[in-house]
Amino acid sequence: MDWIKKRARRPERALESRTDGGETRSAAPRLVEKPRPSLASGGDFPRFQSTASDELAPGNRDPFAAARLKLRKAYTPAHPVNDRVLFAGRRGLLQTMIRAIEDGRSHTIVYGQRGIGKTSLLQVIADAAREARYVVAYVSCGATGSFDETFRAIALEIPLMFHSAYGPKALEAEQGGVFADVLRAGPVTPRLAADLCSKVTGTRVLVIVDEFDRCGSQDFRRDMTEFLKSLSDRSVRVQLLIAGVAENLDELLETGVLLQRNVLALEVPQMSEVELRDLIGIGQQVSGLTFEPGAVDLLISAAGGLPYIASLLAQHAGLCALSAERMSITSADLLAAIDQAVLEMKGRIPRESLSHLSRLLRQRAENLIPILARVAGNPDGRFSQDDITAAPGGPLETARALALVERFARECVLIRHDGDAAGRYRFIDQTIAPLLWLVAVRSAYEHDEAGGHAQPIPAEHS
Repeated sequence: MDWIKKRARRPERALESRTDGGETRSAAPRLVEKPRPSLASGGDFPRFQSTASDELAPGNRDPFAAARLKLRKAYTPAHPVNDRVLFAGRRGLLQTMIRAIEDGRSHTIVYGQRGIGKTSLLQVIADAAREARYVVAYVSCGATGSFDETFRAIALEIPLMFHSAYGPKALEAEQGGVFADVLRAGPVTPRLAADLCSKVTGTRVLVIVDEFDRCGSQDFRRDMTEFLKSLSDRSVRVQLLIAGVAENLDELLETGVLLQRNVLALEVPQMSEVELRDLIGIGQQVSGLTFEPGAVDLLISAAGGLPYIASLLAQHAGLCALSAERMSITSADLLAAIDQAVLEMKGRIPRESLSHLSRLLRQRAENLIPILARVAGNPDGRFSQDDITAAPGGPLETARALALVERFARECVLIRHDGDAAGRYRFIDQTIAPLLWLVAVRSAYEHDEAGGHAQPIPAEHS
């Protein structure tokens, strides 16, 4: 019996025989390779539904696989919108920005809270500018970026054929030369950068600097401010469009009276209900999935005016519906999407903060969580005691919220004091505010569905 087991584990060998003078001899054994099991025939084993070229995987018989492909195109929470067909709302803001660039020849700064759609706005503006034959140089700031590094990246995007000293017929231009080729060795200063920009002719250049808030260097911010001033003092064909997370213009640049006159600052507001319905409607047209009316209302409430959250929940809810072999998204799908989004957000919060947050949720502070969630709608989760007092809730809940926030800030738990300003706070992590909001919306929905009787927060929230 043991021999049989060992024999069964050996590779199979085919024996070829031949007759030679009446004697049968065995030829050298030849290995016969067994067919490998196919992943496609692996039953319920998880596998990709489409190929890397965004096509259905060969042999995929799932009737809802094509809908998944369309859903991933309709809602893109992982990256900004760069297709005007999918761009929802913001038409008035877009028009204002285009007029500032085209008619006012101004430099423009857009700011607002994280997830509000600034990068999507810049992507669409860049596309429109290229369509109008602008040269567009798009750079994203890093934590350790310098002015020299940033401007050299910009100069790489401007063809030398638009340099007044060269022109399109110059040999260097015909060979694909760029403005970076004429930069001298050594650090590029704001004055040298402005001098080079003054050489642009025959076109207009739109320089887009995204994620400006990520750069922690004061030298970089000071140099960018000086660069802006130098460009504003000259009649150059280069305009800056800067975007970052901030409450106001002063948080991004070192501003002054002169700069204020030469720069248009625009805050990107939270999406209105009309704009969110537009986002949902575009997604329905592209994906083919439809939202039930109650699911639409729940999604709008949970999004909190943030297109990122709206897109994230719409995609999760759509996948939930497709997994149930439905093309209609229900409120139950949205609740499952909220659970998934909360789980993902928890993964981005440092362990110590997550421990404190979980303890807060387990204490069933249903009246406090909505207050904390509502007051953290400012960029970076900043809020004040006045914001807490103005939030919906009775005097008792407000007093408890004030005491809780002050204790948390004193102990530096979840919340800290915002600089030296009295009565000003901010969340330690930017993910806490939207997470609290989603938990509050889910709790309120269950409370209403239960006829006004509070239901426990699900286990995944505790």
